[in-house]
Amino acid sequence: MSRTFRRSAAAGLTMATLSLAACNFAPDYHVPETATPPAFKESGDWKTAAPGDELPKGEWWKNLGDPTLDGLEDKIGSANQDLKSALAKFQQARAALGIANADTLPQVTGNSSATGNQRSKTALPAVKPTNYADYTASASVSYELDVWGRVRNSVEAAKDTAQASAGDLAATDLDLRAELADDYFSLRGFDTQQRILDEAVAAYAAALDLITRRHEGGVQPEADVAQAEGQLETAKTQANENGLRRAQMEHAIAILAGEPPSQFTLPPHPLDAALPAPIDTGLPSALIERRPDVAAAERRVAAANAEIGVARAAYFPVFTLDGLVGLDSALPTKLLQAPSTIWSFGPSAAINLFDGGRRDAMTDQARAVYDQTVADYRQTVLTADGEVEDNLAAIRQLDRESRTQRAAVAATQRALDQAVLRYKAGIVTYIEVVETQNLALTAQLSAADIQTRRLTSAVLLIKALGGGWSADTGLELAAAGRPAGP
Repeated sequence: MSRTFRRSAAAGLTMATLSLAACNFAPDYHVPETATPPAFKESGDWKTAAPGDELPKGEWWKNLGDPTLDGLEDKIGSANQDLKSALAKFQQARAALGIANADTLPQVTGNSSATGNQRSKTALPAVKPTNYADYTASASVSYELDVWGRVRNSVEAAKDTAQASAGDLAATDLDLRAELADDYFSLRGFDTQQRILDEAVAAYAAALDLITRRHEGGVQPEADVAQAEGQLETAKTQANENGLRRAQMEHAIAILAGEPPSQFTLPPHPLDAALPAPIDTGLPSALIERRPDVAAAERRVAAANAEIGVARAAYFPVFTLDGLVGLDSALPTKLLQAPSTIWSFGPSAAINLFDGGRRDAMTDQARAVYDQTVADYRQTVLTADGEVEDNLAAIRQLDRESRTQRAAVAATQRALDQAVLRYKAGIVTYIEVVETQNLALTAQLSAADIQTRRLTSAVLLIKALGGGWSADTGLELAAAGRPAGP
């Protein structure tokens, strides 16, 4: 081994040692502090879940107890295009991490050439022959010594971004499945209202027929017939409007399930009286682990923190180890002989002496991005807390509304029964019967609406709590390169 090679190797070893003891210009990372209350204000008299009633994991919608909904949810994972788009974004982030990781390894390039050349015949000093051939085959190696942590921080930023993308994918999955469950129970609510309206139309039609015959017999005045006819037509209008809203909701469900609305049908099925079992909301601080969007926002803060280190490293020299080994000969028959061997090895350094303020601006930009991600993270936590509070309040208040509305339905039915008796006895006009019937119908429709909203509020509460997702799950998925969700 030549003395020159030994000196170059020694210099390279010294530079490699410096790389192992490299600096890191990224600030020490800490999860930004947030104003997290000790408990949810709207939990009130919220029933604490019994053992085993914790927030459902994975396929949380099965806790809602509807096999038809379960079948629709199964279609989302394979057919929903928004979810496929989110999966592709996650795969892009995983590929970007692979690109960043490649910079931690030496870059090896193979080269070969066979060229014919002619030297100038008038250049000094004169060299003969002026025509010659050159055959080369070589491999070059280049390795950046990460003295200032630029490469390591780039990898860290890419890893944090991939983890954030895993959270985005899980959040998209959660949003779509919650939207499907919300739409599904809204559709069943329309089915319930349609049943009530159809029964009302049938009852009003029978009343109109009776009053018409009584009018023809000279018992009922013309005004009663007009009142009954107007009431019937109004009920038909309500039924048709409800049918329109039901059809539009069915189309929305078809799109979520990845099917053409023209080829998708859900048979009518009014809501059951049962509601999902209570779930444990836990503490507000647990939302950081439960919510994939919160976890994704925090990972973006970590990525932005690492990018500050990348920007600050640009102020310092870039050290590389470069090497080349190969063969070079003017004759192809001698290319593979030992005297044709060539090699080079040694460190190099490069520093930007003037860039017109580019590095200062890039550092300022990196810090501003960090500040933005911190604000976004804190806002995401606040929004998550607010969504839980909203739905806890909705569930509690709707439970009270349900009880009072059931009483209203019973009261208006009693009033209707009395109005019919009074009318048959000739004490009141038919207009009182119509008004009481309208009150009873409105009360029944309101009761059905409250029942629907109780179910959708339960869905939205599960969504607000993260649907059983955990931050650890998201990190594992990002590390393994697998998509989030069932």
